[in-house]
Amino acid sequence: MDGSTLPHPLPDQLVGVIAQRFRVLAEPTRLRLLDALRDGPATVHELQELTGASQQNVSKHLAILFDAGMVHRAKHGTSVSYEIADPGLFTLCELVCGTLQRQLAELDGLLKRGSPR
Repeated sequence: MDGSTLPHPLPDQLVGVIAQRFRVLAEPTRLRLLDALRDGPATVHELQELTGASQQNVSKHLAILFDAGMVHRAKHGTSVSYEIADPGLFTLCELVCGTLQRQLAELDGLLKRGSPR
């Protein structure tokens, strides 16, 4: 038993919800925005400066992240700040990055063993 609380096999409706969550995360600008929010809440302007993306692009991607329940937003006068709604996103990113680091290390080891000395 793996300790998972998910049913197996996954119901079709749940598979669709999971797939949609991964589609939201599959966009590099959204990953940059989420990463920028690791340090705490930020406004659209601050996120624009941190990511180098246009205001329109940042706003568009934040709206998608908000609709997916991945960020919260709060209005402060004329500005809106965003913050992470689901810290579990970073657990997922750490798992993916850890796997990538291991794979890269293995490939690097293979390349070094295969290169002439």
